[in-house]
This record gives sequence, structure tokens and C-alpha cells, in this order.
Amino acid sequence: MSSDKKSFWMTPKGLAALGLIGAVSYFLLMEHRQHLFQWLPFMILLACPLMHVFMHGGHGGHGGHGGHGGHGGEGHDDHNQDGDAIKEAYRRGFEEGQGKPPTNNNHQHH
Repeated sequence: MSSDKKSFWMTPKGLAALGLIGAVSYFLLMEHRQHLFQWLPFMILLACPLMHVFMHGGHGGHGGHGGHGGHGGEGHDDHNQDGDAIKEAYRRGFEEGQGKPPTNNNHQHH
């Protein structure tokens, strides 16, 4: 990010948006507290899927979703090796969570 580019929140429109958000928050908390608290559990439950949807845009594809990471055929073997390593680490963590000793051929248990 270049030093001459300002954040949206520091522009006049951004500052106006912050002021509006602050005013709405104040009136929701002061004047409509009962209504807000009545719907709070539902808003928290709704926030989970919304955050999941909107916060996944910042990173590439998932390793376990059929290789849709945008590689275009290059580095496909590296992608599979990374996926295998992730699956192996997941399996070991899952077994440790169940109280089982990890079954790894590289480690010998005595």
C-alpha cells in the first residue's frame, strides 16, 4: 500500500460513515436496549455464517476442495504434497485429541 493512499475511514465519506455508525449505535443502546437484547442471541448466531462468507474472500482456494486454488496446472504436485501433509497433520491431531498415540511410520513407540 503506497503512503499517499488514504484509508477509506480517513476520507470525508468514511468519517461521515463512522459518525453515522456511532450515532446509530448510541441510540440502539440507549433507547432500544430491550429490543436489542431480545434479538442478541439471534444476531450472534447470524454473525457466524456472515463472517464465514465475507471473511473467506481474502485468501486463495482450500487445499482439500479439489485443488481450486488457481494454480492453472503449474505446481500441481507441490499442491498435492501440501494437501497430503495437511491431511497427515490433521489425522495426528485428531488421534491425539481422542487420547490415542499417533500412528506415524516415522516415529517408533516403545
